[in-house]
Amino acid sequence: MSTDNDTTAAIRGWFTGRLPEEWTQAAAPTITVDREEITVVLTIPEPTVGDEATDAERSAARAGRIKGFREDTRDRRIELAREVEHRFDRKVAWGVTSGERNELFTHLAVPVMTRLRQPERLVLDTLVAAGVARSRSEALAWSVRLVGSNAEAWLGELREAMQQVEQVRAQGPDRTE
Repeated sequence: MSTDNDTTAAIRGWFTGRLPEEWTQAAAPTITVDREEITVVLTIPEPTVGDEATDAERSAARAGRIKGFREDTRDRRIELAREVEHRFDRKVAWGVTSGERNELFTHLAVPVMTRLRQPERLVLDTLVAAGVARSRSEALAWSVRLVGSNAEAWLGELREAMQQVEQVRAQGPDRTE
C-alpha cells in the first residue's frame, strides 16, 4: 500500500529525472502535490537590466522573461504533463519565479463542498458586500489564502507532525483483516 508521502516522493523523483537540465540550473523546482493536481514552479534567471532601471522597468523585464519562457517551453511542458497525468492520475500546473515575480500558468480551481452555519455565511457575505470578493465562493477562497499566509509557520508544524504520524504508522504491524 502506497502512502501519500511515497506518491509525493515518486512524483518529485520523476520530475527530477525528466525535467530538462536547463530548466533547473537556477534552482531545483518547487513541486507541490495534492489529490487533484501537481504544481511545478521553476526558477528562471532574472533578466539583466541597468542599474538605473526603474521598478516598473524591472517588473516589465521579469514579466517579459516569464512570458518568453512560457511560450518557448509550452510544447515540452504539455508533453511532460501528459506523461505525468497518465502515470500519477493528477493534472499538472506549471509556474515560474523570476526575481521577485511569481506566476502560475493554467492551474485547477477545484470545487469544494462545505456546510456553513449562519455566522460563517455572514463573514462571507460581509466580504462580498465590502467588494473584497464577488461571490461567497470567491470570499471563501480569499479567506483560505489569508489564513494560509498568516498561519504558514503553524501549518508547516502541523504538516511535519502529520508526516511523523505517517512514519510511526508505517513502522507498526501490518494491518491485514
